[in-house]
Amino acid sequence: MAKVALIGASGNAGARILKELADRGHEVTAIARHPERIAALPRVTPVAGDVFDQNGLAALLGGHDAVVSSVHFSASDPEMLIAAVRASGVKRYLVVGGAGSLEIAPGQRLIDQPSFPAEYKAEATKGAEFLDRLKTVEDLDWTFLSPSAMFVPGERTGRFRLGRDTLLANENGSSISFEDYAIALVDEIETPAHSRQRFTVGY
Repeated sequence: MAKVALIGASGNAGARILKELADRGHEVTAIARHPERIAALPRVTPVAGDVFDQNGLAALLGGHDAVVSSVHFSASDPEMLIAAVRASGVKRYLVVGGAGSLEIAPGQRLIDQPSFPAEYKAEATKGAEFLDRLKTVEDLDWTFLSPSAMFVPGERTGRFRLGRDTLLANENGSSISFEDYAIALVDEIETPAHSRQRFTVGY
């Protein structure tokens, strides 16, 4: 059993990650701006936290085995998040990433394609910048898990593929459910296989 601090525990991905952690017996500090929106689950302690309060966030993170951040890149500051994790003393840091920085061919990122939806461009750009920033961080054991292009509510099937920097797709396109993404992320917490790396999950 691990002690995990989950930032953004009430969001779409965060809520599924929280449930997966709780179902597997982990102890979770579930952090959100509105902790009343966090599901009541065994071994879960909801707390109010602000991603822009670096010192307050660091205090909440201290004493855990791992920190997971599941927050919109456009509604947070990578420098503040990294600094808060550093100040907390926790070394293991997992980030719910984006698909935009994945490649569809060598040197060709998804975000740079003409068909990439304009409404997601700002968020995807910030996600790619976050990944680039993490690659320069040498004092944290970080992992950035990118979903597939379609990251949506669905079923917990446990049947998916893992990749590294290339977008995963099949005959139905490129997708992963929040529920199956949560499995891959918690698997990584329990059995680290992508230390200081980005990897991706899809069908």
